[in-house]
Amino acid sequence: MDAADFVDETAPLLPAIENAPHKPTPLPKAQLAILCTIRLMDPLTFTQIFPYINQFLTSLNLVPDKSHIGFYSGLVESSFALFQLLFIYHWARISDMAGRRPVIIIGTAGLSISTILLGLASSLPQILIARCLAGTFSGIAAVLHSVLGELTDQSNQTLAFPIYGLFWPLGSIVGPLIGGTLANPADQYPRLFGSFDFLIRYPYFLPCFFSGFLALCTTLITYSFLREQVTHLGQQKTALLDVRVPNKSAAEMSTRDLFSIPIIGALCLSGCALCFIATAFDAVFVLFCYTPVESGGLSFDTSQIGYALAIAGASSIIIQLTLLPSLLRTFSHARLYNFFMFLWPFTFAALPILRFTLISGGSHPGPHRLGLVWVEIVILMSLSRFGCLAYSVSLILCKDHAPAPRALAKTNGLVLVGMCIARAIAPAFVSSVFAWSIQHHFMGGYFWILVMVLICLVGCSLSKRIALPQAALGPL
Repeated sequence: MDAADFVDETAPLLPAIENAPHKPTPLPKAQLAILCTIRLMDPLTFTQIFPYINQFLTSLNLVPDKSHIGFYSGLVESSFALFQLLFIYHWARISDMAGRRPVIIIGTAGLSISTILLGLASSLPQILIARCLAGTFSGIAAVLHSVLGELTDQSNQTLAFPIYGLFWPLGSIVGPLIGGTLANPADQYPRLFGSFDFLIRYPYFLPCFFSGFLALCTTLITYSFLREQVTHLGQQKTALLDVRVPNKSAAEMSTRDLFSIPIIGALCLSGCALCFIATAFDAVFVLFCYTPVESGGLSFDTSQIGYALAIAGASSIIIQLTLLPSLLRTFSHARLYNFFMFLWPFTFAALPILRFTLISGGSHPGPHRLGLVWVEIVILMSLSRFGCLAYSVSLILCKDHAPAPRALAKTNGLVLVGMCIARAIAPAFVSSVFAWSIQHHFMGGYFWILVMVLICLVGCSLSKRIALPQAALGPL
């Protein structure tokens, strides 16, 4: 039998660097644009509820005291993350059997419908059902990452991955703008919508409908133009993965088999730590800004907090487009990943500097001190966005070290499962430690800084396993 009849599943997905072509392979720009548009829908539909969710829940008269509504808003946000966690790996496995394209179409269409249903909700159970459905369909993220890996090779991935990576922060900026602009339109724009009884009865339908409509248009574009990247999945012949997992083919590999591969296990654990740290930073930074100066914060108002978050989003986009491609071409991916993880302890440790600058010289800061604080915020937020570049590098490392082409989606899914768990736990954890530190004034109210720096150091330790030679990693 001819050797060409077999697919070498033990070979790495990417050729060795020395065998890479000198001239980069042209990027499939149309397919990449479609993929980036689909990627944009996840953060857009997720974050568009943030500006109005508390007001939405308050209008349902769930609690007599408005200050207690935070429990229910947290429940709504956690339901999305929980169902994304439950289904993300299953979508990846289905895509290995049925193909990437149908899974992406179903997921994007489901995200559209569930977002529109949220705008028609009139009770807490209905809101939770809509968000659980949205979380279920947003679980196609691992499939999108896999398509990106299949669209590119080592000669052009240093441009494609940063472009793809910037669409999450972009969606996180656009989503709240949609929600804040279109929520309660009868009150915000009485001359335009004041006579629409439907919008008075459902004041949050318009932002949900607009976001869902964008997702629906994306579904139609995907159905019309997205090509299947992995052909004849069910008919591929697979060799045994003797080097990675003895007596297992790519199709037979279980979650445990994948995790037992040292480099994949290291990516899962360090990815979980990365997501925990980055999510905790975003949550505690807002809390730190909002907390009064006398309690250890900055006493920022909502507009100032919004400006700081906008700086983070803008710096993320600039860094992804201008610096990351050249960094990926110049340095080892594993070393870059370790370097970006190593920035996080310094990022958390630098937070108190903002308050020390603000209160130095008196309780009423002048323009000079306020200007200096904002310079420090720009530096700090840029540093945090450099740390977040580890996400993009993690995608490339998953592609580099997936044990076989047919295991790429499951590998991405496994890594994302750990990230979803971290994303669900981190905000509640860091907020609780922050509140306890402030309340008991332990270590001057900065005990939370020590806790997060130690967690960051644990994350750095986990990420170092990726840089070691695979044979030296040993069992996890």
